[in-house]
Amino acid sequence: MATIKLKSIDTRAPKSADKETYKAEAATLKARIGELQNLMYAESKHALLVVLQGMDASGKDGTIKNVFSAVNPMGCRVIAFKKPTELEMKHDFLWRIHAQVPERGMIHIFNRSHYEDVIIQRIHKWVDEKTIKQRFKHINHFEQLLTETGTVVLKFYLHVSPEEQLKRLQQRLSDETKKWKHNDNDMRERELWNDYMKAYEDAFEHCSENAEWTIVPADQNWYKEYIIAKKIVDALEALNMRFPGLKQPE
Repeated sequence: MATIKLKSIDTRAPKSADKETYKAEAATLKARIGELQNLMYAESKHALLVVLQGMDASGKDGTIKNVFSAVNPMGCRVIAFKKPTELEMKHDFLWRIHAQVPERGMIHIFNRSHYEDVIIQRIHKWVDEKTIKQRFKHINHFEQLLTETGTVVLKFYLHVSPEEQLKRLQQRLSDETKKWKHNDNDMRERELWNDYMKAYEDAFEHCSENAEWTIVPADQNWYKEYIIAKKIVDALEALNMRFPGLKQPE
């Protein structure tokens, strides 16, 4: 993958983009995701893994809620990866990740993922640079295994601006319905913004061999949701799935 510099990528939709048009198209795409998920569940030959990464308040939760609004809950799971537990820390860093990949017929959505192990752990120097480089290789092999065994892997980085992030973090303090999301540590992590951008850029460069990253402008939810929904629909339609016929009696 070509070198990505996040500073050179806009966090907003093109000025020519019409909000209402994109919202209408996104609504159609979301409904189509529901249809394709039902088809994938019935055919049971493929799986979809959606990886969502981004800074705090980049909109991961809203993306899950809105983009997958038409999906049957029976065919979809959301896994939010938090700080590793004591048990998880006793295993290799992919142990807890591999246990959560989707079975055939299912959509699994990772709200944060194995990339935390080469982003936040790197920034806070919880592991050394040699380990980070080894993990890049392990991630590529892991994603190769998934793609070669029927799992479509779509990785999205929600590209929010520092200004929009600050606005959203401040809203968590003023909105009664969002105060529960507030975490004092989010503001401290903002001070490491440039370090985060560099770490993400490095991950994009070294971990795109088997599943490329999509950098999604995330300052405007209506555009973000359109980009993600379009990518998912295109990927699932490319599988040329078919409903199975009647099962033959054994």
